[in-house]
This record gives sequence, structure tokens and C-alpha cells, in this order.
Amino acid sequence: MGAAGRKDRGIRIAIDRGGTFTDCVGTLGGRDVVIKLLSEDPANYADAPLEGIRRIVGHFEGRDVPRGEALDTSRIDGIRMGTTVATNALLERKGERMALVVTRGFRDCLVIGNQSRPRIFDLAIRKPDVLYEAVVEVDERVTLEDYAEDPERRTTDAAARAGTADAARADLVTGLSGETVRVLRRPEESQIRKDLQRVFDRGIKSIAVCLMHGYTFPDHEALVGTIAKEIGFDHISLSHELMPMIKLVPRATSVCADAYLTPTIKKYITGFQKGFAGGLGTRSVIREGGSRGARCEFMQSDGGLVDVEKFTGLKAILSGPAGGVVGYAITSYDEEAKIPVIGFDMGGTSTDVSRYGEGRYEHVFETTTAGVTVQSPQLDINTVAAGGGSRLFFKNGLFVVGPESVGAHPGPACYRKGGPAAVTDANLFLGRLLPEFFPKIFGKNENEGLDFEASRKVIQDLADQVNKETGKNMSLDEVAYGFLTIANEAMTRPIRSITEAKGHDSSKHRLATFGGAGGQHAVAIAEALGIKQILIHKYSSVLSAYGMALADVVDERQEPESKVWQDGGEAVKELKAKMERLKETSRATLRGQGFEDSDIVFEEYLNMRYRGTESALMIVKPSEEDAKASDGDGDWAFGKAFVARHRYEFGFTLDDRDIIVDDVRVRGIGKSFRYQDKTVDQQLKEVKRQAVDDKKVFGKSQVYFEGGRADTPIYKLEDLSVGDEINGPAMLADGTQTIVVTPRAKALILETHVIIDLESNNKDDSHKKDSSEREVDPIMLSIFGHRFMAIAEHMGMALQKTSVSTNVKERLDFSCAIFDATGGLVANAPHLPIHLGSMSTCVKTQAKIWEGKLKKGDVIISNHPSYGGTHLPDITLVMPAFNEKGDEILFYAASRAHHADIGGITAGSMPPHSRELFQEGASIKSEKIVSEGKFNEERIIELLYKEPAQYPGSSGTRCLADNLNDLRAQVSANQKGISLIEGLIHEYGEDTVQFYMVNIQKNAELCVRRLLKQVYARFEGKDLSAVDHMDDGTPIRLRVTIDPEKGEADFDFDGTGPQVYGNTNAPEAITFSAIIYCLRCLISEDIPLNQGCLKPINVKIPPRSLLSPATGAAVVGGNVLTSQRVTDVIFKAFQACAASQGDCNNLTFGFGGNVSGEAEVKGFGYYETIAGGSGAGPDWEGTSGVHTHMTNTRITDSEVFERRYPVILRQFSIRTGSGGKGQHRGGDGVVRDIEFRIPLQVSILSERRVYRPYGIAGGEDAECGLNIWVRRVPKTGPEADLAPLGDQRQEKGGNDDAVEYEERYINLGAKNSAPMKPGDRIIINTPGGGGWGKAGDEKVERDRRDHTEAWRKGSHAARQDAALQV
Repeated sequence: MGAAGRKDRGIRIAIDRGGTFTDCVGTLGGRDVVIKLLSEDPANYADAPLEGIRRIVGHFEGRDVPRGEALDTSRIDGIRMGTTVATNALLERKGERMALVVTRGFRDCLVIGNQSRPRIFDLAIRKPDVLYEAVVEVDERVTLEDYAEDPERRTTDAAARAGTADAARADLVTGLSGETVRVLRRPEESQIRKDLQRVFDRGIKSIAVCLMHGYTFPDHEALVGTIAKEIGFDHISLSHELMPMIKLVPRATSVCADAYLTPTIKKYITGFQKGFAGGLGTRSVIREGGSRGARCEFMQSDGGLVDVEKFTGLKAILSGPAGGVVGYAITSYDEEAKIPVIGFDMGGTSTDVSRYGEGRYEHVFETTTAGVTVQSPQLDINTVAAGGGSRLFFKNGLFVVGPESVGAHPGPACYRKGGPAAVTDANLFLGRLLPEFFPKIFGKNENEGLDFEASRKVIQDLADQVNKETGKNMSLDEVAYGFLTIANEAMTRPIRSITEAKGHDSSKHRLATFGGAGGQHAVAIAEALGIKQILIHKYSSVLSAYGMALADVVDERQEPESKVWQDGGEAVKELKAKMERLKETSRATLRGQGFEDSDIVFEEYLNMRYRGTESALMIVKPSEEDAKASDGDGDWAFGKAFVARHRYEFGFTLDDRDIIVDDVRVRGIGKSFRYQDKTVDQQLKEVKRQAVDDKKVFGKSQVYFEGGRADTPIYKLEDLSVGDEINGPAMLADGTQTIVVTPRAKALILETHVIIDLESNNKDDSHKKDSSEREVDPIMLSIFGHRFMAIAEHMGMALQKTSVSTNVKERLDFSCAIFDATGGLVANAPHLPIHLGSMSTCVKTQAKIWEGKLKKGDVIISNHPSYGGTHLPDITLVMPAFNEKGDEILFYAASRAHHADIGGITAGSMPPHSRELFQEGASIKSEKIVSEGKFNEERIIELLYKEPAQYPGSSGTRCLADNLNDLRAQVSANQKGISLIEGLIHEYGEDTVQFYMVNIQKNAELCVRRLLKQVYARFEGKDLSAVDHMDDGTPIRLRVTIDPEKGEADFDFDGTGPQVYGNTNAPEAITFSAIIYCLRCLISEDIPLNQGCLKPINVKIPPRSLLSPATGAAVVGGNVLTSQRVTDVIFKAFQACAASQGDCNNLTFGFGGNVSGEAEVKGFGYYETIAGGSGAGPDWEGTSGVHTHMTNTRITDSEVFERRYPVILRQFSIRTGSGGKGQHRGGDGVVRDIEFRIPLQVSILSERRVYRPYGIAGGEDAECGLNIWVRRVPKTGPEADLAPLGDQRQEKGGNDDAVEYEERYINLGAKNSAPMKPGDRIIINTPGGGGWGKAGDEKVERDRRDHTEAWRKGSHAARQDAALQV
């Protein structure tokens, strides 16, 4: 195996229990044995890993060990294992019954989550189920005394420290992070005991405890833990012990996952241990003096091993895939050459992607698996596709692969279980999969090979469909190869995104491929990524198990922090002391597992960020050489390392801002084995190459490559010698894998690897012929659909990465798109629906204004509603892409982002009472912000800061630095789009790109025409009509008339009310956005989102109406409120679903500004939108606490909210019963109760406070929303005179007179602004969604499971949930 250990007393065993197969590698005295067996085979054995160990022991002992005989651990040195037990329990929701214990007011924090919906075009919103069965709310509360946005930067000191006896009495306590905590309410032990006993008596024996700010003040969590232990709970997970990091929702999800999974893991381990005669684990080895006990370690998600007794559910989720990363990292990376490696693990049911570079593993701290987002150190492994099981479809004129998977059962058609067409079938049919080398485990008796005829039949069915619908005559080979091409394109998109999101260039990597299906796709994936060399290890099909054998034992320690970084200052001394304490704890743990100090090394990290941002970076302690090179502070040059990493990853630094340390982390590593094989680079230098001997050809096969079938030699891997060079085309195979070497590639055999080198890809120029002569190729059309969308997605990632404000970086309130030369939409990454159609209006307007005047590198800025804007905070930047000569514009790239403040009469630039446009902030019709690459900062400051302040009562922007940084990020995103468009033109030619750009729009147009014809038939030719009202009584009226012959429709809004003297006027662009969004939802399939969607639609809007206001009319509410009502009216006309909350519940607060005639006051502005209920439909229930229709922005996490702003979030929960009743109930709204700690101007801009969200088909209406101001005022009247006799709250005045206070509840109405004092609260009750059908009728719910949930996991999935909901 090439690894030498510290001891060598017996067999070393490494096992990866996967979803389909369990891989086992055994080593004794330098000899290896590899065993692959089915993970589930109940007819033959109960547990696959035990069966694998039995066979390995039998192999080395030369005898057949009987099943059921306890295995002798004295012959075993150690067992290392990765398992899918935790992942499967999560996927199938078969974990332990458990309860969540949380602070009062937050019982629904995990139901609401970040309030975004996973897929923006699904009317039947699917959110993952919560893991807990019951919730206990503890009446306790702490908050942070100081706030990060304080312009004065005040800090409060506290003598008492968390975790000490003093903390139990003091109101102010210094938390573990160094932040000062104010204890508002201490918990009552008797009540906690009573509540927990009630849960225990229900049979629930596992609990998860997560209290507000428990990461820094763990005292109350510890108390709950003590009481739970006394009651007798079997498992108690405390969030501050598991992951002491800020953010309530991810921490609560993590602690729930641990309480849900750890008992399941323990049960499995107990059963596993019963199969051995001696004990397993470090304690067994010590207890039995090493004679019978065997070491047993499990792989954790972070790539480190842990003793069997310390293995927990939270850290087991990526246990198997982590082994593969360790395997390729150790075997494929050379410390001298330093060429980074992308890991490509393609199996039967999933495709995992990761990266290894700079000599260490990349960890992330927030990842999603099976719909559960957890906070825990994990290797950055992202599942990007469903692997060989991805299903094949031909839909709407396009080749589509996935995201649905055939799974392990029934599997692809060739598995002999009647399954549908999948990627594996296409590979088999094209000769890229060799049945004779595939395990014979199929058929009724599980002894048959792959069924070629079944694959041929399903490919024939698809070819018949393609040819019938397109009028073409494509061969089966062309169709199957087309699907493989699209499958590779679909996998390449996220791989490139994941790599480039962190600033890496994918073409500068090697590709390490492993897993059963990786070898069939590796060359195509590498070509698409620009990678020139592929590495395939000799154990690639069992690399996860092999990685377990090479891995180190790891102990992770972490504590929260809040210090401001200062090179060489007092803060560094304190941080060093904390680091040393953590190292000592970790060292003691590793010593307890049998490691000597000489075998223990540490990786030291600080989690750092700029003040005012939430994008923390985990910075490893720089090496001495790096520290010297950066001129840093000795070996503790963390500050310089953070700045350098921030510049590399995000493209900018914020030199005027403090650097905050959020966490101190230590990774203790117990070095167990040393990898002794030569590296790939060493072998490449020494290898003697020779052409492969023709005698080694095992056979020949007709394999399809681009252009046709080729007579392709097949080689058995075991027959090849070191130094053999094999020119493509060729097939290399053994019993576990098939490697496809294409005609433009060459394979080289090394001792440890197969190397595939790719020639530079000289594309065939046949596709560059004149567009007038060509027909549409459905495969190319599908490719361009992917490519255009990928450009828009990459722009979005660039914008998120390089932006600064919370609004853009965290809440993801932005959109990016590319447009044709006239401004017609080509591709819009589906970020926010409100931007879908409206950006095109803006780009068209700007294209006309600047026709013939733009040069390369110019960027136009606009936000004015009469020029295609929606409301003023949404600023659009437009950039042209020219042809090679630079004399003709071919495309435009544009980005639109919501800026948290752009001036006006209130902080947050969302004034509820604006009457004129100037009151809403800076309005920009059309200006050049960048001229030939030069950013005009001076003009931007005039536009955003100086000009708005010239109007009465108005201020300029209150966040100028953020505005400037975000605008630069938008320029950067547009530039990214332009460079990708130029790359596409370079690859395919200008004519081809233009040709498919036109045809992808035609494709979307045909989909909409088809929909309209179906609707006409469903409604038997009747016109569709609907009306709904704004809260001021203004009607929005719609009549839809469909022409069934042409598949066209008139959307006539005649009868809509006139423009209002208020701010709910909606520019015309908003109605176009609403229409394109509704059509996409009604089609309910992935179609290209572009201008073609609107081509069959004729929109009639009465001039000077609410939906077409005059220049200068206030519009801030039109974008966030009226847009939702237009959507409700369209869906009502189409009878698609009941009304959703119909509102965004826009809350703003803050202070400060530069109002004309007044002194400038430094302050801040905050803006959020709040979730509600979604409407029910014919076969679905509404969803509670979620954003609907035209928005999908996240909510700031509750703990981050209180850290940044002077507020106390008293409650954020579901407003039970607010959804409409019906055959299917509407979703409930939420209650959000915020107390303010300093004087602030607070504004609410909302709707559906008068007219209730409608039910449909007999369903009942939902409850309206309600906004309450809770004022804390001195008591007046006779009661005040009696106050001293009662026990009411009193405060001493300056003259020692008792002042009696009371709370008054005041209805703010839908739109209002109020100066709130310390202690005042705003309670926002958001509307529910309407019901569908008559209450009491039998439900007709469809299966609402997310078919991609089984495979979408990783940090990319966590981001994608909100950023790229395709």
C-alpha cells in the first residue's frame, strides 16, 4: 500500500460503506487485498463492513472464516471506516426521535430558516422537514450590549465572566467571545424541569439545546443540559459544545442533526462491535494491554479520523466522500510542483467535486445535505449531479439530463429492473462501458451482466421522439452522444463555478478522477475546463477506502472571539494565549488516543472579517517563509495573510476598516501513517516511456466518438506495464472501472496512476458556417442554453463575491443577465423574479440613448423608473460587448443590485409616505459611470450623496462607502459577463453564437405559445379575467384573450385604477416582470428565461394608471408591493393557485444623514423584507413563513441582527392560523417583534392590511397583516396615582419621583414611519396565504419531495439555495 505505520502487529483494514457498494482494502506485511461487495445484501449477510472484514481476515489467514464467528481482534492492528449511516438516516428521515430546546419566541426558527424558498418557480413550495418532534421554549434571554454599526464605536466592559459563579448574579457579563452580554431574563429551573419531563414522558430520549447567543454565553444552555441529564435523557447536544459560532439558525440545525443522528450512529457501532471477540477503540487497546483490543477509527466530514467512541452524527455526514478527498490529496498532490488538483468522483448515484491545493484541505463551515444546512468543519465537497443515474429527457426541443435520478433502484434501463433511460445507458450503447468488465450482479438471480438491448430500446424511444418533434433524422448514436455532451456540460457548469468562486482558475489544475463512472467522462470534463492532465489512481474505484488508510486522526477545537486585530498589539498576546489553551486541550485528547508528542502537529486558524461585513475567512497561520515575505509580525502575520487572501478571493480589500477576529480554531493532527510512494511528478521525471505492445490488446470494440464509431482497442489494466503509452482512441478496464481515452488523448501507465494527457482542443470549424444556411441542431441549442445561463450565473457569483454590503452579499438582493444588441433578454440567472423582465426595458432604453456613442470598457448607470427602472434603490449597470473590430455591439451584460440606502427622506430609502420621486433618494436617468475602463467616482458621489440632499427634507446616501464598493462589484460582474461572451464567440464564432442566441429565444417563445394553446383548451375558449385591490382601494383589472391558432394572448389591464398620490405606482417594466414570472411558473418546466417568453404576449396598460405612472411619480412601493398584487391577479385569472401573502413587508430603520441646512450626522440604515404564507393549490398545501413570488431575499440571522444593530428580537415565529382554510390550507404568516434600544426612525411599507389574500375554488381567504407599535409611555390618569401601591414597573426620575410606565399598542396601518424611543417595539404580523377548495373535501396532495435532495450537498448547495435557484 505504500504506507508505513508506527506499529505493525496485524492486519490494517480500511472500509468505505457507500450507497451501492462497500469497498474494503486490507494490508498485511506490504501485501494488499481489495474487496468490493454490495452494501445491502440481506440474503447473505447483515452488515457489509463486517462481511468485508471477515473476507479480508480469511484471505490473510488462508481459511474461510465462518459467518457468525466473532472476529479475533488480536490479528487486527486497526480498522478505519467511512460510513453513510448518518447520511442515509438524514435522507430517509430515519434518525432518533428528538426535541429542540430554544429561547422563548424562536420555536419556529428552523421552520422559517432564512425565509427563502428553494426553487423560485415552484408554486408548490417544498421546504425540507424539520428533524425534531417537539419544541421546548425556555423563558430566558440575553443580548449583546454593544452593536457593530455604532458610528461612535462604543464598547462596554464587564467584570463577570461567562461560566463563573459571578455570571449567575451580574446583569453584564463578558462572554467567551469577549463581547459584553446583557442578561435580560434568567431561566427558572423548576419550569425547565417540568417542560423537559413532559417531553421525556412522551418517549423522546434525545434533545438538542440552542439558546440565543449561546455561542458566547453558554451558562443557560449548560443549566438545561444538567437538568436533562438528571431527568435521564440518553443523548444531550448543546450548541456551545458542538459549534460555538454565531448564527442561530445554522447552529440550531447543527445541534438538531447531532441529536437526531448520534444515537443512530451509536446503535450501529454497538451492533458492529458485537461482531468481534475483543474490544474496539483506544480504551479497549489500553484496557486489554494491546493483546486483544484493536484500534477502530471513523472518518469524519473534515477529513480526519476519530476514535470510535468519539464519533458523532454531526461530523459523520460526509464520512464516505471525505475518504476520497484524502485519498486523491495524498496520492496526487506534489509538495514541490504545487499543481492544485480538482477531485471528480462520479458514481452511480452522485457526482462529487472538491479541490486540493496549497498543501492543505479546504474546509467550509456551512454546508447543506439532504436539505439540512449544518455548521461544522467539513471538507468542501460539492455534489453537482446525480452521476450515472441521471435521467435523460427530450423536452421543449432541448436535450435535458437530470436533475432527476433513477437511483440504485430501479437504476438505469440496463440494470434489468425496467428503469428509464440514464447516462449509464448512453455510455453502454456507445460502447464506452464494457459489459464484460462490469460485475454480473443484475437480473432475477443477480447473476447477469448489463442489458445492452434494454439500453438500445430506451435510446431508440428517445431518438424517435427527437426526430418526430424536430423533423430531423438523427441516428441513435447521435442522440446518445448528444445526451452525454449535455451531461458533461451540466456537470462542468457547477465545477467551474465552485472553482472560480474562490478565485481559482480551473484550467491551472489537474483532474483526479475516481468512482465507477469517472473514467468514462474524465476527458470530456477536463477538455471543457481547459485542464490538460488527468490522474487516475490504480485504486481509483476504491479510493475512498484507500484514503481512510492514509488519513490522520484529528481533534478540532474552537472558541468564539470578537477582538479587533492589531499587528503586534495586546490583542495578539491574548489570542496567542487562547490558541495555546486550545492546543493543550487538543494535545491531551490525542495523547489519550495513544499518540506521542512527536506525532502530534497543529494547524492554527483565526476566523477573520472586515468590520461591517459577514464574509469571514478562516486564515491558517502563515509559515515562517510566508510571514517574512509579507513583512508581517513574526510567525503571527495573520493580519497580512487575511488581507492577501481577501484580495485573492474577493478581488478587493477594505483598508479603512478594522479586521475582526470571530473565532480561534486549532486542528490537532495525530500522524499515524506516512505515505511512501513516489509522487506523480517524481514518477513522470523518472519513467521510461515506450509504445504499448500490440500483443497486450485484449480485444476491439466499435466505440462512438465525435464524428462516428471507431475500431477501438481494449486493454486490461493489469496487463499494462509501467511506461506503456497508449494513443487514443482506446479503452482501459479492469473489474471495477472503464477509462475512455479519446482520439485526441494519450494515456501513460505509472506505478501508482494512469495519466491521460490531452492535446490542445482544435475545434471543428464546421459549426462556423453562415447562419442563413444552417438548421438548428437541438444538441447545440441545448449546449448554448447551458452556456448563456452559465454566463449569467458566473456574473451573479462575481457580484456576490466582490460586493461588500449585507444586502448584496448575504441577502442576495441582485440579478445579472445578458442581452442581445437591441436589449432583448438572452439569459437571466434566476436570482430575483422582480428583475426578470424589467431589466430588459432598462437595457433597451439605454441602448437607444447611447446608440453609436459607446466604446469598449464603457458602463452606463441608471435607476430611474421612466428609463426601465423598478424603484430607486435598484441600480442597474449596463456594459456593451463589441465584435473583434470594436465597431458593432453584439451583446450587453447588465447587473441590478438593491442598495441599502441611496438617500431620500428616510433611512433605508424605502419611505412609506413618499409622494414625489425625489423623496425616495437619488434618481439617475442615464450616466456613464465608467469611460473606457476608468471609474468616475467623483460623479457617483455627486449623484448619490450631494444631489439628493438638495431637495427639502432629503438626505444623500447614508452608506456611501458601501454604494461605491457595490457599484465596483457590479462593474466587475459585468466585465466577467463580457469576457465570457467573448470567450464563447472565440470558441464557436460570432455567427454561431448569434444564430443560437436568436434560436434560444425562439425556443422559449414556442414553449409559451404551447402553454397558451393548452390554457385556451382548458377554459374552453373563454377569456380569463380577474380583479384585485390595493389596500387604498385601487383596482388592478386584467382580461386575457387567447388566439388559439397562433398561441398568442392579449394581457389587457384596462380598468386598472389611476396613478396614486403615494408610492405604490408601478413602472411598466414591473408588469412585464410579473408576466414573465407567472408564465414560467405555469409552464412548470425548466425553459430558457429570455425575451422569447414575451413575444407571444401583447400587453395593454392604460397610460397614467397605477401600472404606467408619469415621470416623477413616487414608485418605491410599486416594486415591492404592487408587483405582488399584479402577480396575484394573473394567477387568479389563470385559476392557478390561491393568493400568497401579496406583500414583502418592507421594514427600515436607522438614523443620520446630510439633510440640507442641517449638520451631517453619522448613522446607519437597515432594510429587510419579511416572509409570509404561500397560497394553496389544486394538489398542494400552502407553506408557512416563506417569501413568495416576486422576491426571495434572505433574512438576517437573529444573532447577527442583534450583534450589528441596537435591537432585541423578541419573537420570530409562525403566526398560527393566519392561512386560509380549505381542502388545502394556505400557509401561515409570521410574527416579528423587534424592540429598539436607542432612538431610531422606524418605517414599515406593506400591503394586505385591508384586503385579505383570496382563497380559490371554495377555499377561504387568509388573515390580513397587522403592524403594531408598542409604545412605552408614562402612565396617566387615576391609575398612575395608585402606582406606588402596586407592583408595576417604576423608574426613578431626576428628582427621585417614581415614574410609572405602561405599554400602549398602536396600529401603524400598512404604511407608516415613527420615531421610536428605547424600549419601544414594532410587531409585524404578516399575512397568510389563501386556501384552495372547500374545507373538508378529500385532499389530493402530490408527492412534494425534492427529487434532487438526495444528491445536492456541500457549500455550493447552501449558496445555491438562495443564489441560483434554477
